[in-house]
Amino acid sequence: MEYILIFVAAVFVNNIVLSQFLGICPFLGVSKKVDTALGMSGAVAFVLTIATIVTYLVQTYVLAPLHIDYLRTITFILIIAALVQMVEIVLKKVSPSLYQALGVFLPLITTNCCILGVALLVIQKDYNLLQSVVFAISNAVGFGFALVLFAGIREQINLSDTPKSMQGFPISLVTAGILAMAFMGFSGLVK
Repeated sequence: MEYILIFVAAVFVNNIVLSQFLGICPFLGVSKKVDTALGMSGAVAFVLTIATIVTYLVQTYVLAPLHIDYLRTITFILIIAALVQMVEIVLKKVSPSLYQALGVFLPLITTNCCILGVALLVIQKDYNLLQSVVFAISNAVGFGFALVLFAGIREQINLSDTPKSMQGFPISLVTAGILAMAFMGFSGLVK
């Protein structure tokens, strides 16, 4: 039951993008097409899960025993950067079309604050390894859900007759705000 609560809280109640406002850059930048949003969601999910596992192990077995917790942030950033490079190399070989579609946003996963945020939240919440993995996967699902949902909405908006002053980025920001308010309706569902 504890893991279900972690999942529901991470996906709906405390959505990493719509409630905690982490990962806004890819949320706004890659959400023009659903297929690109799905690819970015998969890449972020992979990096987020692996980064959380690796950073948890480094924190637990290296930083904490040596009492060098003050190096946590820089260590986590270096781990995330290395993992993103690995994903970039794999995507270039396996799916060149997705690699091209993601373009500049793939290297931006390195600076995606939702990945670093989840790694730090795991330590802050004092989760064990299994709870950390569930939390990371749940946040990845929440990120992907928000990204794909927003991409679908943006595709529909592009088909509609939008006033000239609201076309493009302004209507996207208004839509993101309304989507964030909709997710606020889940608050109180789980602590």
